[in-house]
Amino acid sequence: ADVVVESYKPGYLSSLGLGYEDLESINPGLVMTSITHFGQYGPYSQYEGEEIVDYAMGAIMSISGTSDREPLKHGGFQAQYEAGLNAAGATAVALLVQTNLGVGQHVDVSTVECVSSTMIGNQSMYSFTGGIQPRRKPLGTQFGQPMPCADGWVLNQAGGGATWDDIADFYEQPVLKEHRFSNQTLRNENGEELDTLLVDAIKDKGKWDLFAKASRMRMLFGLVQTPEELARCPQLESRNFYRDIEHPVMGPLKVPAVLFNLSLTPYSLRHCAPTLGQHNTDVYCTEMGTSQEELARWREAGTI
Repeated sequence: ADVVVESYKPGYLSSLGLGYEDLESINPGLVMTSITHFGQYGPYSQYEGEEIVDYAMGAIMSISGTSDREPLKHGGFQAQYEAGLNAAGATAVALLVQTNLGVGQHVDVSTVECVSSTMIGNQSMYSFTGGIQPRRKPLGTQFGQPMPCADGWVLNQAGGGATWDDIADFYEQPVLKEHRFSNQTLRNENGEELDTLLVDAIKDKGKWDLFAKASRMRMLFGLVQTPEELARCPQLESRNFYRDIEHPVMGPLKVPAVLFNLSLTPYSLRHCAPTLGQHNTDVYCTEMGTSQEELARWREAGTI
């Protein structure tokens, strides 16, 4: 193998004789990428971790949510995505070194460090001004946060190609042009009234109609798609993001497949994810020379 990617606790694979030093002695060109919460060494390296731990220790939770409640983690598995992206880039660089010099190396990726790197704006703020970004206060306007409409949620922010007067016209609320809403400070001071005006203006309107209108007015505007809408999103469909595949157990499936497009070597979805043990015969018998009888005994014993 050129690359081994693993996420066991530091030291575990070495205890099995499968650590980087063990494998490198067999294959000097091997690139081994280890993705862990705190990295391969340091006082926290043996600590357990989880998505919310990575967020908290990486400090990004210090600016997430409002100051009147506990810090919040972003939805999904963003910390793991950050670690995976950094690991992929570092592994590619290590493979380039392997190609040019014929040597491998151990790539050590800490998820907490990857999350911490996303705080670069806050770090720059402190470096240049000494300022520390707090979590926002629960007071003031919710403009800029998701707002409910007739069939879901929309998100609007000031800026882009639209002025505040344009935004007032979009919401068909001339009162928004009055002095008490003319800048962010005043909008925060009159936040409760502003929120009522905005929500009342769109409560009976559909999000896609609002999105189309905002686009024509060059506003910073977005909408929240449901999973069903995402599955039939025209943008994703136009880019062949979804592919049809036949699963041996579940039958025909439509699955997300393409995360990037290569002009010279286009993506091809040849098969679905393997079922448990699907390739045991190929690996143990064909590749490793294990007999069919031995494989059957392993299966009966629950070894595989």
